[in-house]
Amino acid sequence: MKTKLSVLGSAMASAMACSALASDVSVVPSYQAGNSWYVDGVAAIKQRPSMHEYKKAKNVILFVGDGMGVSTVTAARILAGQLKGMLGEEHMLSFDMFPYTAMSKTYNVDAQTPDSAGTMTAMMTGVKTDIGVIGVDEYVTRGDCKSIYGHELVTALDLAEISGKSTGLVTTARITHATPAATYAKSADRNWEDISDMPTEAVAAGCVDIATQLIEYEKMLKKRFPAESRVDGIDVAMGGGRRHFLPKDAAFNSPDARSAVEGDRTDGRDLTAEWRANYPDGVYVYDQAGFDAINPESTSKVLGLFNESHMQYEADRANDIAGEPSLTEMTQKAIQVLDNNDNGYFLMVESGRIDHGHHAGSAYTALTDTVEMANAVQAAIDSVDMEETLILVTADHSHVFTIAGYPKRGNPILGKVVSVGDDTPATAADNLPYTTLGYTNGRGFRDLGAETDADASYALPIAAGRVDLTAVDTEAPGFHQETLIPRGSETHAGEDVVIYGTGPGAQMLGGTQEQSIIFHLMNAAAKLEKQANKVLRHGQGRSDDD
Repeated sequence: MKTKLSVLGSAMASAMACSALASDVSVVPSYQAGNSWYVDGVAAIKQRPSMHEYKKAKNVILFVGDGMGVSTVTAARILAGQLKGMLGEEHMLSFDMFPYTAMSKTYNVDAQTPDSAGTMTAMMTGVKTDIGVIGVDEYVTRGDCKSIYGHELVTALDLAEISGKSTGLVTTARITHATPAATYAKSADRNWEDISDMPTEAVAAGCVDIATQLIEYEKMLKKRFPAESRVDGIDVAMGGGRRHFLPKDAAFNSPDARSAVEGDRTDGRDLTAEWRANYPDGVYVYDQAGFDAINPESTSKVLGLFNESHMQYEADRANDIAGEPSLTEMTQKAIQVLDNNDNGYFLMVESGRIDHGHHAGSAYTALTDTVEMANAVQAAIDSVDMEETLILVTADHSHVFTIAGYPKRGNPILGKVVSVGDDTPATAADNLPYTTLGYTNGRGFRDLGAETDADASYALPIAAGRVDLTAVDTEAPGFHQETLIPRGSETHAGEDVVIYGTGPGAQMLGGTQEQSIIFHLMNAAAKLEKQANKVLRHGQGRSDDD
């Protein structure tokens, strides 16, 4: 059973960590470097093929398909092939062709089936942690602000910043949501996206909401590492979640606001204005036109907040009021801005709405977002020098999403099961047809026709159990699969997910690994920690012979 540190013990640990940093000039604090997950990750990497035979990775791109389990990849691969006129099963997604893979164990320290906060923290810090906390170790009590002090973890993005690389994050979810937040924030609760989401005692204890941590990232990192002058803040941040950056006042509504009052902040702060004041040469955009106008060759900083909450599902994107860029477009633009830095860059790209499509019980939505992520991966491959760029593609967790029955080869993946040798749908023991794809739990059957917004299902009663699908078009965007167990939303699953890799350092992938190995692989391939320590000690920039 793990031991929770007292508030006094946490404060002492924090003071000791600061003292150690001052004397030893080490970026990764002792409590992180000595954490058993971190130690085991370093040891696991040492057992992999040596990096000495390979070129160092100048750039690192981590793609995270939120909720993209093996069944999701398989079904998306088939769907993408069938959309091209193929049978489907023989098709390959862009990352299917990566030369190296490993399996990732996704559990949190305290949870058999994980959430995105704990899993992404593991990927970004090399340390597994509890469900619901961000950028801190397992000795933090969720919701207890004071418990985080002395337990804040250094992320791969932090190391890249300190070492002089450009940094970026792209997501189709709110940019303050768990997965993107774990690249830059330290929080005792993933739900503290803005100050209105925080209890008064947490604010009084000095904890800072996640949106503010993004806007003040440069200041906060420099405060933590005062000897480092090369830190210049996150260079590209694009996603949704505008409401967490604006005051709860209609006067601050964006032109494409959906709500009468778009902002949620109760402290009166307009964080978009503060960002523009901090980076007068930067570009803040909120719609497709503003995005298209960005000149990546002359732009040093980009903040894009394209929706009040999450960005649109890919299937629904054309319906956005002011237009939204696709994940592929955002990935391309981010790379074009970041690669202006001769020292290289670190970029995290999340397809966040795969997860939301599954939670809503809509295979169509989840799979079309997965296909779009595969397109974004291909765009990245086409945009970079693969001899100096490590690209990893993985998921934070999976979903209770199944491919079942005995459909014949080439049967529409979104369709009803038609068995080998038959031309009509097979029936189950209840004499009703059934679909190849299904969910173990969730809200259940919906026949919403051409409706592309999967979240429309939440306005309807739960409909678990079997229905007669004989006259239902199960391939329509608005069809939601049947489910067995009724729930307010479908849940994550606990099985392993795949890590796909290509580029320098990817050869270290292999076997079944703890999810925290992803940080250690990126760290070893790009020598992030080594370079950051060198900069702290000597104020030197990148050296190709390091």
